[in-house]
Amino acid sequence: MGTANRAALELLVMVEERQESAEHGWVLDLDGVPREGVMKAAASCLVELAERDERAELSARVGRPVRWAARLTRQGRDVLLYARSQPFADPAAPGPEYRLVELMPSQMGVVRLFTSLADRLQIQPQPDLEDRVRAAVPDRVSGRWRLYLTEEQMASVAYGLWLHKMAGSAAEANRFSRDHGIAHTPAP
Repeated sequence: MGTANRAALELLVMVEERQESAEHGWVLDLDGVPREGVMKAAASCLVELAERDERAELSARVGRPVRWAARLTRQGRDVLLYARSQPFADPAAPGPEYRLVELMPSQMGVVRLFTSLADRLQIQPQPDLEDRVRAAVPDRVSGRWRLYLTEEQMASVAYGLWLHKMAGSAAEANRFSRDHGIAHTPAP
């Protein structure tokens, strides 16, 4: 996640916390939230700013002038919910039984299709493979998706790539076999 996005999310979390603890439901100018960040979030429609009448009412309520007040918009709440719901892959291997697997975008597309068909396939993907695929992170330098898989999950990926090979394109399966030493061979 980029530094600017991380800062925006941190600001939204701060606004949410202050807003929830405020009895009036607004984050005020002296609540410790940086004005510049609030203005950027307002420009992106992630927070709304109080109009003059609302600020006057808040000023009377708190006994001092309120220069600005803000609260999360529905979009701001959705951004927080979405960000909190995203799985983030641990950059370190989760255990000795896992190996780092790097997939080209075309391979990742095949594996995503394979896991999405899980309930309809006769030979289903390994347990937790879908979660591992969802937790994969792109490496912008290599252009590959990075994820950690067990040997069984890697064999399941090889099966998904074999299905793709049988449906028309062998490139993804061949590359996986070269890179990771695993290829699916049909058994009678």
